[in-house]
Amino acid sequence: MHLSILTSALLTLALFWNQLEYRQLIGSWQLTHFEGMEKIVHSSQYQNATPAERASMDARIRYRLENTVYQFEPGDLLKFTDFENQTVVQKQAKIELSEGNILLIHEEKGDRLAKILEFSEEKMVLQPISKNTASGKLIFERIKK
Repeated sequence: MHLSILTSALLTLALFWNQLEYRQLIGSWQLTHFEGMEKIVHSSQYQNATPAERASMDARIRYRLENTVYQFEPGDLLKFTDFENQTVVQKQAKIELSEGNILLIHEEKGDRLAKILEFSEEKMVLQPISKNTASGKLIFERIKK
């Protein structure tokens, strides 16, 4: 019985220590890798493309990575770049960080969810939570000022 209580207490403590605080997210984060883009590179469309078509796809992937930045600001505000009709647009949303390191992003088109799978001062790995779970992880690196 004592072992069960001790185990329970240790698990509770571990969950407490692993819970992020919003203030840890504050700053700018650059998307450096997106698993969904790997699927494109391994797709038959990419593999069967001409060198010029591949170069075009590679350029669009690089453009997407270079232009995807999340800026977490005080006051639970997220400013981020998004793409609409292949054009970079700036957006902002209210954000909540809940238990289990779940991000709830309140956008004008509806709420989105993502789980923070890994976090350090330099790196953050997000897993979108949606019906399309095949979208893959997003890996961000903190932009140093």
